[in-house]
Amino acid sequence: MQDIILEARHINKQFHDPVTVQVLTDITFSIAKGEFVSVTGKSGCGKSTLLYILSTMDTDYDGDLLIEGVSMTGKNDAALARIRNEKIGFVFQFHYLLNEFTVLRNVMLPGMKLNKYSEQEVEHRALERLKMLGIEHLAHKMAYRVSGGEKQRIAIARALVNDPFIIMGDEPTGNLDVKNSEMVFNIFQQLAEEHNQTLLIVTHDQGFAEKTERIIEMEDGKILRN
Repeated sequence: MQDIILEARHINKQFHDPVTVQVLTDITFSIAKGEFVSVTGKSGCGKSTLLYILSTMDTDYDGDLLIEGVSMTGKNDAALARIRNEKIGFVFQFHYLLNEFTVLRNVMLPGMKLNKYSEQEVEHRALERLKMLGIEHLAHKMAYRVSGGEKQRIAIARALVNDPFIIMGDEPTGNLDVKNSEMVFNIFQQLAEEHNQTLLIVTHDQGFAEKTERIIEMEDGKILRN
């Protein structure tokens, strides 16, 4: 049996504002190591809410979330923050690079925050990730001086710097043109196939989703297919 990296068990979520609205209903699925999975569905179907729960940023739900077989229920904020930083890499629609830093420093930031390796080791790891994505020549450029497509590749390198168990993406191609979207997809596919990296990507882009290994399709807070 493949290693299960992430498992959602009967997750339910409600918003109370001011009436109670059921946002997620009985969400149950698991993701194995090396799988490239997309989550699709219309706006408002609960995709991003689910991602917030799976990434441990939202703890107000019923059910259970397990990362590498360990339940996240009842863990305090500090423990969850460490798990997020060590085990989950994030790629968002907007790259959130810090303009006052070089590309290399941006990629190093999660590694410095984790405080597990020396600064030299984090720098080495960051350069390795940039090299893997074919952008090591940008290392010493200021972040604001690189193109949109390059910024998203830098964001992916940053997500990889701590060797996360899983990369989670929230519309990572939502802000990119067709050419750059394809490039990001190809990077993700290469990470899954060559590096056995697990990926869970929320996307509106049906073309992107159809090329992934597996689609979790949502509607009205429920999973239609998995």
